Amino acid sequence: MLEATLPTFNDILQAQKTIRPYLAPTPLYHYPTLDQLLGAEVYIKHENYQPIGAFKVRGGVNFLAHLPADVRSRGVVTASTGNHGQSIAFAAQIFGIRAVIVAPENANPVKVEAMRSYGAEVVIHGTDFEASKRHGEALERETGMRFINSGDEPLLIAGVGTHTLEILEAQPDMDAIFVPLGGGSGAAGACIAAKAMSPKVKVIAVQASGAPAGYLTWQARAKRTAEIHTFAGGLATGEPFMMPQHIIWDLLDDFILVDDDAMRRAVRHYLEKAKTLAEPAGAAPLAGAIQIREQWQGKKIALILSGGNISPAELQQSLALGGN
Repeated sequence: MLEATLPTFNDILQAQKTIRPYLAPTPLYHYPTLDQLLGAEVYIKHENYQPIGAFKVRGGVNFLAHLPADVRSRGVVTASTGNHGQSIAFAAQIFGIRAVIVAPENANPVKVEAMRSYGAEVVIHGTDFEASKRHGEALERETGMRFINSGDEPLLIAGVGTHTLEILEAQPDMDAIFVPLGGGSGAAGACIAAKAMSPKVKVIAVQASGAPAGYLTWQARAKRTAEIHTFAGGLATGEPFMMPQHIIWDLLDDFILVDDDAMRRAVRHYLEKAKTLAEPAGAAPLAGAIQIREQWQGKKIALILSGGNISPAELQQSLALGGN
């Protein structure tokens, strides 16, 4: 992969200017109740307060804002378990572009409804995200629409990296930032922004142990696939995206895995202690921080709550689970 193809910190700065007319900065709130839970000074980056309820909208707006007119006229197609699809649907509505979203059969119905509400055409195809992605690529060949890869697109990575730009603009002395990793665009963007603004800050990725392709690839520094056995739709990727991987190989400080029950407990903690809704993927950074809290005692940390699009069934499971 050519280094020139990877997004840079300047790309993130430009993305911030591009998306600002459409997306206001999200809050970064401090919760003493979470301080007590983790033994650290904890700040939450509320990406669940975005218009679509998830951070991905930053990348969608940045990407479609830069599409040439001839590509806009053909429309776009992508594959998504939900939040990326919502981001493309939302941005397509802003810019008047036709959008087709391919979603797997087990996609979160809350997210599917939202994609359709923004005017996107949702095609349900495949038993998992990888099957949906293959169908989306086939539709590109058949229709001439532009297929948007949800991870290997520099404009998407630069767009979502603006969440970390906002964190460090507000709190420059942060010791660590925990970010969920499914495809890796958010983690890659966080790494680029954090290391440019404050090289001492540690960036820690958190992934589902039931879908560890990203972790295994980061560990091996080579592509690895894995089966998907997690209820966290936003983390349910069986193959790594290599552009984000090339970035995190150089810049990511740590990478941890959390199981589904840990994410369920984190969803409940967010509801009880921060009075906010987190989807399982969005709760993963809190689950990860709890898992290694001994390492961060007395430190100042930010958790990127990447999304709040939780289904009633997922919420019920999380509230029913006991323990800490």
